[in-house]
Amino acid sequence: LVSFRIIVVKIISSIILVFGGGAVGREGPTIHIAGSIFRLVNKALPAKWPKLTERMMILTGSAAGLAAAFNTPLGGVVFAIEELGKTHFSTFRTTLLTAVIIAGMTAQMLLGPYLYLGYPNASGLVVALTAPVLLVAVAVGVIGAFFCKGILLIIAAKRKQRTFRSQVFFVLILSLVISLIGFWVTPTIFGSGKGIMVNLLFGENKAPDLLLAPARVIGPLVSFTSGGAGGVFAPALSGGAAIGAWIASFFMLTPDQANVLMLAGMVAFLTAVTRSPFTSSILVLEMTDRHSLIFFLMFAGLVGYASSWLVDKRSLYEQLSEGYVKEVTNPNEPTTE
Repeated sequence: LVSFRIIVVKIISSIILVFGGGAVGREGPTIHIAGSIFRLVNKALPAKWPKLTERMMILTGSAAGLAAAFNTPLGGVVFAIEELGKTHFSTFRTTLLTAVIIAGMTAQMLLGPYLYLGYPNASGLVVALTAPVLLVAVAVGVIGAFFCKGILLIIAAKRKQRTFRSQVFFVLILSLVISLIGFWVTPTIFGSGKGIMVNLLFGENKAPDLLLAPARVIGPLVSFTSGGAGGVFAPALSGGAAIGAWIASFFMLTPDQANVLMLAGMVAFLTAVTRSPFTSSILVLEMTDRHSLIFFLMFAGLVGYASSWLVDKRSLYEQLSEGYVKEVTNPNEPTTE
């Protein structure tokens, strides 16, 4: 699944899903596309040139893709080490850092030195905030783990549709679900959720609509399983921010302190999906440039990891890849994830 055809299909599919209102991010396809590009470059290099192994080249491209998608170079490096890499970092650190730096500089040349979420206010940090952050991380971690279980259940049901007609009908049902909710219940179900995060972090009203959190969980759940190319990182961040804002409304907090709970929720939800607490912490840290929150963010990541682990011992990506291998090797055997 790393080839020139994948690059073309992923670009077209992700554009269609984004413009169609799907609750997906751009980072998933970007990681996949970048890994494919690096593999093709590695194959095209002359035989006399020094080469990395194909696995390391794909890994390096994936890290560069994440760095370019969110303008988070350090997050790309940590993602490669924690989420993707199982070899010693020293064996490819120079290539990895070079790729991330070049990808980041290219993205900044095209888009400017932007922050994905800007500079939210987060003053008034006190030890007493530890308890609300703990509550947010536990709740979001559990919800995020069940979110992953929902994805696996829907994908397992879709894989049982063996005919083209039944597959089209299944996708049509998913499309109708998100469309009807968006038009008749709440439009916040559409899109990656970046605008929602910006409004929550920078708006004066920190009390979210009661339908916001469910919409930011259901929307990505339906969109991600539809079969279109889309990332789950940005939707996971928006879901965590919405839940964090809702829990913050029960406490007597300043707007800045409410922002801390939202950011903690973002880290915990992304951790529940990826099971990579440090990657999640560093990504949110780089997106907001709030270095004073590093301990709260890492705390939320670790707690989110622990609470999601109690619901499901394995990560979403591990189970998705396992299901794909089963489908390829035993196409007539139903998957059980």
